[in-house]
Order: sequence, then structure tokens, then C-alpha cells
Amino acid sequence: MKPARILLFLSILITLPACSPAGPVTLTVMTHDSFSASEPVILDFERANNVKIIFLKSGDAGMALNKAILTKDAPLADVFYGVDNTFLSRALEAGIYEPYASPLLAEIPAQFQLDPGDRALPVDYGDICINYDRAYFSAHALSLPVTLEDLAKPEYKGLLVVENPATSSPGLAFLLATVAHFGDAHYLDYWRSLRANNVQVVDGWETAYYTNFSASSGQGPQPMVVSYDTSPVAEVVYADPPVTDAPTASLLGPGTCFRQIEFVGILKGTGNPDLAKKFVDFMLGQKFQEDIPMQMFMYPVNSNAHLPEEYSLYAGQASQPASLDPAVIAANRERWITDWTEVVLH
Repeated sequence: MKPARILLFLSILITLPACSPAGPVTLTVMTHDSFSASEPVILDFERANNVKIIFLKSGDAGMALNKAILTKDAPLADVFYGVDNTFLSRALEAGIYEPYASPLLAEIPAQFQLDPGDRALPVDYGDICINYDRAYFSAHALSLPVTLEDLAKPEYKGLLVVENPATSSPGLAFLLATVAHFGDAHYLDYWRSLRANNVQVVDGWETAYYTNFSASSGQGPQPMVVSYDTSPVAEVVYADPPVTDAPTASLLGPGTCFRQIEFVGILKGTGNPDLAKKFVDFMLGQKFQEDIPMQMFMYPVNSNAHLPEEYSLYAGQASQPASLDPAVIAANRERWITDWTEVVLH
């Protein structure tokens, strides 16, 4: 090629616009504050789909749902994770979700699929139970309570701390367990007996667990607390110095725990419906499901997901947890809380 032609060719190359691959699309996922996932797991999804995930943490489950409802005409996110069965009916009635029958639902037992319209799809579950300080009961040669009724006996006076159901989701779950067990007509009588037995009430789980509970703080006054059936696993995982056994365990008698199921859904108005569907599939898939237990200390709903060894060693599951229909909860939740407040706090 002659020099003149080479120069002309180079000049054309220089003036051509530079071509670069398109940057990643952004997908926003609204969650409650307790959401957690391993960075490598999220990164795998981002790389496979040329997407950047932004997690919008929005308070506890109730606060996040309020935000999603208030902004449903101009949604802040594409996907919303964190509504549980205590708020499910409210979310569905507000019409914030697009239906999506993920093919991964075939791998999830029907007992977790509470929305027949496939707007809210189950992601994880766990039981709210009474956790107890094993060392305290051993040192005091005190037998463990087996039923909810036992907690009102004199030998357990002042030994239980619970969370306010108006300000705490574990507190609400325990209130619902008592409604399920005693019935609408008699649950307040039970709470009167707990109050007479000096039950302690605090606003939230962190105060109950880290200040009042004797096994966690080492100096709290109550050896029993409303927490999660997976809390003993977390006690081992985060122990410093390391321990070889959990200092806590859960009371798992029939009807003493309340099963919590958490859901994900695609928000109406998303500009990325196809990508949102892929992310929902990802959350229900085996890789994400197997990340849940050690990140959020909940159980995966996907039947193919394997649990870490710590769960078989330290966690126990209730064989007969309490439950209530989400529609019944939605119709009565505020009344139950108001009546509970009047009986227990006034």
C-alpha cells in the first residue's frame, strides 16, 4: 500500500466513533433492613445479566411495605423483597405487585405459596420461638417450660422478655402465636396471666436480645426471650472467642412458635420487567437459596437447597408451629395490637 493511501486509511480510522459495549442496566431491589446476601452471589447475577443491583433498604418489614404502598404510582424500585405472612394480605390488597409465575415455583412446596395469584412468591421462612439460656436453667436446676401455659407459672416469674407487637415483627409474631393457640376470645386472658407473672416488654428485638436476655449479654435479667429458631446458630457463628456448642436453644412445643414466611414480588410500573423476572428466578434458585441460611439466618424454601452443617448441629425446628390465615391477620391485626396494648401496657 502506498504511503498516501496508508495515511488516508489511518485518518479514516481516527475519525470513526469509538465503539464500546453498553454499560450495565440498573435494577433496584427494595428490602427490609435485615436483608443480606453474599457479594460473590450477587456479583454472579450481575455479570451474567450485565446489570448493577442496587439494594434499597427501607426499614423493617412494615415500614418497607408502607413505603412501597405510598409510592406505588411512582415506584422506587423494580422488585420488593421482605413482606411476610403477617403483612401479605395488606400488600396484595394494595395492588403493588405484578403477577409472575416463576418456573422455580415447581421446586417450592405448596405450603409456602400463600398467594394463588403469584404476585408474592416465597423466598425463605423461619419460626419465631422462645429462646432460652441453657446455662441459667442448668445452674438453677429449673425444668424448661413446654407449653405457652407453662410460661405463666410462678417458677418462671419475671424470666421472660417479649417485644412490643406494635413496634416489633417478632413481637407481633409471638402475639399471633397466642391468638392461634388460645383463640380470639381468650388470648387476652393469657396475656393478663403473663403480666401477673411479671413478663417484661421492650420495644424491639435488639433490646430484648442484647440487653435483657442473659445468654447474649451475660448479665441481662431474663433467661428467656422471643427470638428466632435459628438464633442458636448465629450464637455459634459469631461467637468470639469461638465456641463448640450453642449457649441457647429454642422451645419447640406444639403451638409455641409462629412460622414466618418472607416473599418477593415485581413492583407494578417497573421499567425492567424481564430483568425483574430474572432476579426473582435468581432469588428462588438454588445458589441464592443456599446463601440465605448463613446470611439472614432463615431457612430456604427451595426443596433442592442444602443447609449448612451448623443448622443440623445447633438449630431445631418446630414440628407444629402456629399459623393464621393472612386474610385473618389482615382483618384483625390492628385490633389485636390495640387490645394487647390496653391489657399489657396500661
